[in-house]
Amino acid sequence: MEYMLFICTDSTAPTTEPSAHSIEEWVAETTEGGTRRHGDRLRPANDATTVKMGGGQLSVTAAPFAETTEWIAGYDVIECGDLDAAIEIAARHPMAQLGQIEIRPMWPIE
Repeated sequence: MEYMLFICTDSTAPTTEPSAHSIEEWVAETTEGGTRRHGDRLRPANDATTVKMGGGQLSVTAAPFAETTEWIAGYDVIECGDLDAAIEIAARHPMAQLGQIEIRPMWPIE
């Protein structure tokens, strides 16, 4: 089963030294272990563009969809046996301590 990990900031998380949490280790471990398919950082929410179609009209807004202090900072797609395994993998991600990670099962279009 494939899962999308949304790597999110958390405005309530305690401030820590970012260098103490190495994403490179987690990426190497999960890639070499065969669970991580791909992932990357995302530009800040201020760089977002929101597209919406309503009543046949295109609306393009140079801003994120929602005003919030938290934002999606990146993503990873992993493949593992079940949600428990996905939780264990996400718990080892540095942002599990610095922010939060939302796990969603992929829903393939067939």
